[in-house]
Amino acid sequence: MAAALHPVDFGGAEHAKNRLVLVEDHAILREGLRALLELEHDLQIAGESTNGLDAVELVRQLAPALVITDIALPGRSGIELIGCLRQVQPGVKILVLTAHNSEEYIRAALDAGADGYVLKDASRVELLQAIRAILSGQTFLCASVTAKVVSGYLRPKSEDPTRLSAEHVTGREREVLTQVALGSSNKLIARALGVSVKTVEKHRANLMRKLTLHNTAAVTRFAIRHGMVTATDLQTPVE
Repeated sequence: MAAALHPVDFGGAEHAKNRLVLVEDHAILREGLRALLELEHDLQIAGESTNGLDAVELVRQLAPALVITDIALPGRSGIELIGCLRQVQPGVKILVLTAHNSEEYIRAALDAGADGYVLKDASRVELLQAIRAILSGQTFLCASVTAKVVSGYLRPKSEDPTRLSAEHVTGREREVLTQVALGSSNKLIARALGVSVKTVEKHRANLMRKLTLHNTAAVTRFAIRHGMVTATDLQTPVE
């Protein structure tokens, strides 16, 4: 089996660590990434896989908080992997770490359900920022990817004529949607708007159902397309 598992200590301080799974077929890159992340006190590498096929079973067994995956993988592409992971572990966070920077790949990954997209030429600081932002429930796009997303999603999508527009969103729903797109938690949104967390949850559920948005990344894309957030807003995750 191509997946390499590492023992996990579930006791003591280790239990508090965010457990990660790495999916990368290039050994040098995978080992370098593991070495970098193992220096962080709040992160733990629970397992590794060299291909998209073994990665699904690995995530099913380990139930990690975050999967970091490339797009170009043997056996099953990273895009397909994202979709599979969304089925077997709906709550898992997914960060794409890749050299592919075309709008086509970015769009496909976000549509599949990725929570973040970072290029392999990113700095250590930016990668760690992305990981922690995503683990806290935010969406993270590196600066160059943000520019492509904004450019692509500001153009009308003729193949999706049934998608509702911003005019179907009420004023309060717009406020909630904008805050969700910026990565704010329900608790922070409730505090900012002076309402209860349950009210925010209700607005959020209504929005996602009304606009056919299935995850935070989709909410972010909708907000970009309709001018509710800007590239500058997205480059700095909301705490």
